[in-house]
Amino acid sequence: MIKNFDYLRDLKKNYTSVIKALNKVLMSGNLILGPEVEKFEKNFSKFLGVKYGVGVGNCTDAIYISLKALNISSGDEIITVANTAIPTITAIVNSGAIPRFVDVDKDYLIDCDKIEAAINKNTKAIIPVHLYGKTCNMKGITKIAKKYNLKIIEDCAQSTGSVYYGKKSGSFGDLGCFSFYPTKILGAYGDGGFISTNNKKIYKKIKRIRFMGIELKKKNYQYYAHEQGTNSRLDELQASVLNIKLNKIKKYIKERQANAEKYYKLLKNSSLILPLFDKKNSSVFYEYVVRHKKRNHILTKLKKKKIFLKVTYPYPIYKMTPYKKFHKIKKLENTEKYSKEIFSLPVYPGIRPYEIKKICKNIMSCVKK
Repeated sequence: MIKNFDYLRDLKKNYTSVIKALNKVLMSGNLILGPEVEKFEKNFSKFLGVKYGVGVGNCTDAIYISLKALNISSGDEIITVANTAIPTITAIVNSGAIPRFVDVDKDYLIDCDKIEAAINKNTKAIIPVHLYGKTCNMKGITKIAKKYNLKIIEDCAQSTGSVYYGKKSGSFGDLGCFSFYPTKILGAYGDGGFISTNNKKIYKKIKRIRFMGIELKKKNYQYYAHEQGTNSRLDELQASVLNIKLNKIKKYIKERQANAEKYYKLLKNSSLILPLFDKKNSSVFYEYVVRHKKRNHILTKLKKKKIFLKVTYPYPIYKMTPYKKFHKIKKLENTEKYSKEIFSLPVYPGIRPYEIKKICKNIMSCVKK
């Protein structure tokens, strides 16, 4: 059987160091916001090329806290896409803001040419989603944001380590939001999230918001809320795992890129639409997403061979019951078209070459030109 993801393969390689790290935390007597979190916040910020970083409970919370830190509130509108994970929109709605959806381009990323038409007096921010491991057109988005005085919150849940014109995703906007869900480029063995920024004032505010609005000071701790906050902290156990895996992230990314290259070589002569390679916008290939009109036929055939592939994402969010009210205009053509044709091939570190060949062989039997 071939699965879309298997974290156990990576765990087996790291088992001894992981158990040692977890035991160290458990025996330390400090499980929340201790030295492991501080170490990770410092080193991950350095990896991203930003001044500050804050560990939180998950990426949904990261986006929500970022919105609150920028004083986004009821009635404010946020421009984003509908071909994303539900949490992107969950965070917007939970903040009291309104998501406004625009279409995507051939890279499945927000189409810069469509953003300005969605801007009005209530628009306060843009959340570009760096989907499938590739960074959005941040040059274009930054230009628009400056023109209309909008904030940028990057959704980097799937793009940790991706490089756009020499800079990593999460270092372009006012804030960057990351996920450490086990499937991610840098995955924990549970939930975890992160917020990056170069703004010291916002950084301090984020630290308060994640801990119920409390200002933590080493010499003058007071259990007193200075503002409305939430309870969302990256815990010491997950941080200890992430500290181990952060040292291997460059290796993980190279493996993903190498696996993507294998797929390209084996599938380039098929009728599949394959991901585009761009030296100036280097993807970390969270997933290797391909497209074909006979998607359902292909997936059914492969399932019979015990090859279980994934569709990310099969439904535009504005078609889901809780979010229909936020999208009043006509359908987004590319978003809807791609949702019916895309599917993902596993590229995670640990997928074996013979498994990639088997996947491609069976796909080719369905889609030969």
